[in-house]
Amino acid sequence: MHTISLEELFTLQKKKAHCLVDVRSPIEYHDATIPGSINIPVFTTEERAEVGTIYKQVGQQAAKKRGLEIFSKKLPDFIAAFEALDKPFTVFCWRGGMRSKTAATVLDLMGIHANRLNGGIRTYRKWVVQQLENYTFRPAAYVLNGYTGSGKTTILHLLKNNGLPTIDLEGLAGHRGSIFGQIGLEPRNQRKFDSLLITELNQLQQEPFVFLEGESKRIGKVLLPDCLFEKKQQGTQFFIQLPMEERVKNILADYQPDDDPERFLEAFQYIKRRIHQPIAKQIEEALLQSDFPTAIKLLLEYYYDPRYEYAVKDVDQEEHIYIAADTAQHAAEQIMNHMTIQHHTQHR
Repeated sequence: MHTISLEELFTLQKKKAHCLVDVRSPIEYHDATIPGSINIPVFTTEERAEVGTIYKQVGQQAAKKRGLEIFSKKLPDFIAAFEALDKPFTVFCWRGGMRSKTAATVLDLMGIHANRLNGGIRTYRKWVVQQLENYTFRPAAYVLNGYTGSGKTTILHLLKNNGLPTIDLEGLAGHRGSIFGQIGLEPRNQRKFDSLLITELNQLQQEPFVFLEGESKRIGKVLLPDCLFEKKQQGTQFFIQLPMEERVKNILADYQPDDDPERFLEAFQYIKRRIHQPIAKQIEEALLQSDFPTAIKLLLEYYYDPRYEYAVKDVDQEEHIYIAADTAQHAAEQIMNHMTIQHHTQHR
């Protein structure tokens, strides 16, 4: 067993042929981990809860004894999982304590070399927070703005598919940014979002520019770091304009409200009081009747569009590059044409 620092781990990861193994329980791994790691747990979620209860109610020695009983029964499968790895690996737990030490010791006894991360994921989390607090993101920002339903995420994906560098902030956050934004998705917590974001920023740091959506400071459960929010605010702003019918169509395609109509009705209750009563009643009736095109159109006209117009009223309109299009595909093509023309102009 060889204990390594976080800096040594990063050096190993740059070589590609290295595997990072989170030996914490599945629920901890799912909550937040080091990006790119796999999960081979010492304890299942239920086993960890049992050992923790014994620790609190009886004491450390009793908890250790029960933990050993549980772990000893699963040793063959645990070792086999590591034997199946075809490259060197480093194990870690929360603080670089008992679980990663136990895993590395057992593997060493079986002749399987294991690195162990000093300080565990807690050290990694401190590094992420420090990085984001002091980060200088070098690429120029091209920001996609537009009313709700303008297909900004679809456009972003089309740009990426055509080789342009992008950051999908809503994808990283697991949230679309609206009151209905988590329906059909799994919102991520700040720890998981930050870890994914710093990885993405580092991968894009040498690009000349990057496309991202014009998000607010908060997306669902997470907050954008100041470095990226300020970069976005200062970037070149594209304003996407699509017909209302196309925006409604985009929302229906993204949210699939027929799959979970109750969730939409439930989410609507949070904003119902902010819409004047006759319209709010129409929206609610449309949702109850599963007339989603009508409900969405009314929500856009009387809730989302006015809020967006208020949010951008103080922005210098001359800074916007307006993209009037029939569809998201058409908008993406116009943006790519703009970038091509700009590139040729700069290199004359």
